[in-house]
Amino acid sequence: MRRFEFVDGNSSKFWMPEVQGATFIVTYGRIGTAGQRKEKAFPDEEAALREYNKKVAEKVREGYAEVSTGEAPPAPPPKAAAPPAPALVLPRRVASATPGPEAVTAAASALALLQSKLKGPSWKVTRLSRKARHALRALGGVDPAAHPALAAPFAALMAHVVGPKAEGRLPVRHALGLLSQVDVAAFQRAAEMWKAAPAGSVPPGVAAARTLNDPELALRVTALLSERPDLRDGSEDAWTKRWTALKPHVEAHLSGVGQSLAAFVGGVDAGGDAHLSKRLARLGA
Repeated sequence: MRRFEFVDGNSSKFWMPEVQGATFIVTYGRIGTAGQRKEKAFPDEEAALREYNKKVAEKVREGYAEVSTGEAPPAPPPKAAAPPAPALVLPRRVASATPGPEAVTAAASALALLQSKLKGPSWKVTRLSRKARHALRALGGVDPAAHPALAAPFAALMAHVVGPKAEGRLPVRHALGLLSQVDVAAFQRAAEMWKAAPAGSVPPGVAAARTLNDPELALRVTALLSERPDLRDGSEDAWTKRWTALKPHVEAHLSGVGQSLAAFVGGVDAGGDAHLSKRLARLGA
């Protein structure tokens, strides 16, 4: 297996890719540790090899250098070595489902209705956002872009997060509520669109979690940072339970790239947002 290493200042990381059949596998972490392993399945071996070559090229551009894996034999494990901890598996956000045309139509209608009422009172926007969220959840985590009936209204709503106030704004916490019910690809597209918007259009929390460089974790952390139980977006107890379940995954990911949770939280600029500052304090507690 090929091994690449990156050593620069306080950073000391390794990255090892391989392909097994139609599965692309990466083992990565701090040098001197066993690291962690991630697998991604592809339709066929050719697609997995394309991903392999693409990722190797990316790592070389980032400064990783290929090294020999046979410099010294691995040290034997201690006689009383504890068994390795089971790999963390991030649970699905939405239960799998096979949506019929009626469910897709209902979700598209809920999205269109929400868009048409964005200039209305906040309580109505909140209520319609909740209905649209439930309608999307019934679809089992689909990518809205894959359904013509959903693509346009969903993209339009994401644009309203940073659009002119005169046309009605969708609060970012409601947008993230919708994004949490669909495939993470929708979050990646929305985040790129928001990134290109004028400065100050999107609350700092949206850009903050994207530094995790893991779209799924970024989506979940961003949603937690933006949630407002004080505005009937849920409860503090529910927020705490979700963060408690997610925290080990975030810490494992950060550890794998040579960073700590405290460093990640400390590197986020709250931009004077009092609510975000409180949420960040809760993450780092």
